[in-house]
Amino acid sequence: MTIPVIPSTAFLTVLLSVGLFFFIRASTKDRTEVIEIVTAEPEESFLGKLQTYFLERAYRVSQVEPEHHQVVFEGVVRPSTFLAIFLTSLAAIGILCLTLVLSILFPNWTQAFIGLVVLAPMAGLFYWTKAGRKEQVSLQIETLSQPDQQTQTKLTVTAHRDELAELQRYLKLTSIADGSLPDWKQP
Repeated sequence: MTIPVIPSTAFLTVLLSVGLFFFIRASTKDRTEVIEIVTAEPEESFLGKLQTYFLERAYRVSQVEPEHHQVVFEGVVRPSTFLAIFLTSLAAIGILCLTLVLSILFPNWTQAFIGLVVLAPMAGLFYWTKAGRKEQVSLQIETLSQPDQQTQTKLTVTAHRDELAELQRYLKLTSIADGSLPDWKQP
């Protein structure tokens, strides 16, 4: 190899290592979103369905605000074993690549650089400790009534985006943002 190739390869490898670091850190990022859902069901029966759904998913009612028509559910989200193993594997591969480049640059330190691979399980441990946390789902229910239209129930849900997707799939509902509603219901 020519001399300019080694530093440029080292620079790119360090950039990739930084990207891997931020990827591992982002695996525990909070991804809370808000959606609005409209249904023709009456408020009482719809709220009963929602309560049953969240109780089946191991959430419990933590707060009720009747004056705001709001209910807050709370549950513990368990970390994914697969993702912990995947992140540990990615960290090990990334450290091995960095070790290879560093050992080319500094051949006398090769044995010390190979020892860096023992740091790879820290990625899985980091994910495991940060991902297992309490999640809250906030529901706010309103009754929409328009002249010459049937009464509808509008649900505003604040939760993790995966939980929102699962809720929509389970209830077979679409959000207002999907554009599937008449213009007067758009926020």
